Amino acid sequence: MTAEAHFSATYAEARNKFLAAAHASGAVLTAHINPKLGPDGGELATDVARLGPPDAERLLIAMSGTHGAEGFCGSGIQTGWLRGGHLASLPAGTAALLIHAINPFGFAWVRRVNEDNIDLNRNFIDHSKPYPENAGYRELRDFICPATWDDASATASKAAFAGYVARHSKVDLQAAIMNGQYWDKAGVFYGGNAPNWSHRTLLEILAPYAGTAREVAFIDLHTGLGPNGYGEIISNDMAPKPGAARVRDWFGAEATMIDDGSSSSTAVTGDTQLGLNAALPRSSITGITLEYGTVPLDDMLEAVRADNWLHIHGRIDSDLGRRIKRQIRDAFYTDTRAWKEQAFDRAVDVLVRTRRGLSNS
Repeated sequence: MTAEAHFSATYAEARNKFLAAAHASGAVLTAHINPKLGPDGGELATDVARLGPPDAERLLIAMSGTHGAEGFCGSGIQTGWLRGGHLASLPAGTAALLIHAINPFGFAWVRRVNEDNIDLNRNFIDHSKPYPENAGYRELRDFICPATWDDASATASKAAFAGYVARHSKVDLQAAIMNGQYWDKAGVFYGGNAPNWSHRTLLEILAPYAGTAREVAFIDLHTGLGPNGYGEIISNDMAPKPGAARVRDWFGAEATMIDDGSSSSTAVTGDTQLGLNAALPRSSITGITLEYGTVPLDDMLEAVRADNWLHIHGRIDSDLGRRIKRQIRDAFYTDTRAWKEQAFDRAVDVLVRTRRGLSNS
């Protein structure tokens, strides 16, 4: 079976392939049903496959679909790992937990966000405290999220972004748009004002392991940043933390850090690593984001902004709506055989090194 066969064209196909592979692997399966339905009226769920004992001291967690449209890649990797036996014969005292489509709504509807327009990777924040301010987003809001989507609005936005870069920098513009904001519910990279369904579901999934998992390895599967086809290993912890040191130990010079500028990502607020930290407070967690490049950064951001406009102001069943849905899919999934094979080979390599690092912890 080729690597391409592990990947799917829709959420429903991806779920069926994942469940079949998990059953064949002898995994213990649980399903968490989302309250919404897919575009075909079908059920949406976050499915969890566990291999190994429920009370294992070492736990390897891999999650797909944090940003729904990125689930096409993450699901294919998880299914391929199961089909290829890459999680078989785990060492004694070790378990693997595959969390499939933690944001099933976004996956099924080909959106980065969830059913509440919330970016899950900005939602893991203490909502009882004042939210961090993103002054750049506030300044540029009407250009990031224009009320119309046409040549005139594109020209105005391009000029505003260029002016911001001239006054600050390209990295600052990326941070202004992407780092997260907590006041504009109809905007992009919105972190929400309370734990959303996916947030609560992740905590529920992890709760049974809080008392037993001593060493945890976490791989959050993402797409959209970096060179096309390359899988960047981004530390989920900043350099001063022990988790970052373990990432460097496990992956060497290939590991990138957000705080030293080596990563394609800027620092974000409320990411999923914070969810693991909260759910598994007694565990030593080594977390990475495995980030696969697709299109240039400007094209990716335009696709996110266009999709946001479409779901707030436009019509999905229009010619423009269909073009935008194709645009957002392409921004997070390069649907070619070569890209899928490159992505899967990299994922196997990262999994092998993650298993080795976890075993030596």
